[in-house]
Amino acid sequence: MKKFVFIYTYGCQMNVHDSEKMLGTLAQEGYTAATVPEKADLIIFNTCAIREKAEHKFYSQLGRIKHLKKSNPLLKIAVAGCVAQDSRQKVMKRAPHVDFVLGPQNLHVVGNLQTSKRNLYVDENPDIAYQEYAMHRESATRAWVSIMYGCNNFCSYCIVPYTRGREVSRPSSSIVAEIKGLKERGYREVTLLGQNVNSYRSDIDFVGLLRQIDRIGLERVRFVTSHPRDLSTALIDALVELPTLCNNLHLPLQSGADAILQAMNRKYTYAEYCEKIGLIRGKIPSVTLSTDIIIGFPGESESDFEQTVKAIKEIEFDGMFAFKYSKRKGTRACEMADQVPESVKAERLNRLLMIQEDIVLKRNRALVGSVQEILIEGASETDPSMLMGRTRSNKIVTLDHNGAPEGAVLNVIIEKARHHSLHGKELS
Repeated sequence: MKKFVFIYTYGCQMNVHDSEKMLGTLAQEGYTAATVPEKADLIIFNTCAIREKAEHKFYSQLGRIKHLKKSNPLLKIAVAGCVAQDSRQKVMKRAPHVDFVLGPQNLHVVGNLQTSKRNLYVDENPDIAYQEYAMHRESATRAWVSIMYGCNNFCSYCIVPYTRGREVSRPSSSIVAEIKGLKERGYREVTLLGQNVNSYRSDIDFVGLLRQIDRIGLERVRFVTSHPRDLSTALIDALVELPTLCNNLHLPLQSGADAILQAMNRKYTYAEYCEKIGLIRGKIPSVTLSTDIIIGFPGESESDFEQTVKAIKEIEFDGMFAFKYSKRKGTRACEMADQVPESVKAERLNRLLMIQEDIVLKRNRALVGSVQEILIEGASETDPSMLMGRTRSNKIVTLDHNGAPEGAVLNVIIEKARHHSLHGKELS
């Protein structure tokens, strides 16, 4: 008899990849992914604790599926991920219909949950050694590949070191073997994952790892996330020299005000950040840059915020993920004085997003008339009559559906620019 699992995934790429690991592990135990939770024998919530909004969304959905237990008494519900690690007792108390709670370090137990006598799989010490997992990947041509876990930076607002533990680098031989296997199965692109990939240290450093991966000969290699403090000239040179590396870099700024950066424990100044941006753009003029910004960090004055606005205008990022500061229990920022009112955060966030939209449209318009290599990802989600692909610089491009399969590489002339995408036509 077939068994079905449904996974709700919240948060970052690390969580998306963790869900692939759980699906792969469960597939070995005879499970198939259900298309809707009503058909599942096991429902898993893979949670994110970085921001309060993601946590609220999880608890809201958890409440909405409570009734499924009445119609299916054999249904098991599990909560995994960072909320499970950080708030295990709160989860069990708030939602008695949850059967299992497992932290990010215990994903390997999912295959045994239906027969388990335990209900809690959370390590008090979240530091872990690397474990190999079976994988059920979302795409047949693009893959996430974890190279390290955890974080040692302890930014004052961030809960990650407490939920995912200290940095643990995966052996380079294991990473290279996985990527070679992906290439043999027809994958065209990999994205290397880590909380701070620049601090990867195994038998080789991150640049050494990139050089080994480049020799495998994939079409494209990307990586996230980089910490500005650890971005080296050697890494910038690798982006220039290695043909498989994409000309796109995600480099979280968080704030343009030095006083706020210091309070965040980011360990760089805005001037130091700009110096690295100058080096990158000087060596790779075609590079696209994206960033993260936190609005309304404790103590952020209007003047501090205006420095962030000035930074966004000066640097002109191609992409920006901006969020209102969210208090996370156990972090230093949670206890700081001068918490910024929610109404002020919301107003500042809206202002910044409007400015960024104009910048992105301007930068996208500069690409009209250019020829871009795009990797097809499938039909457009908003218009299935269109294909959607991505440039090497991580720009989304739509074009008329011409039957090209996922994974096809096409040369496209850009005809139209929008705020969040480009539209083009395949060169004959």
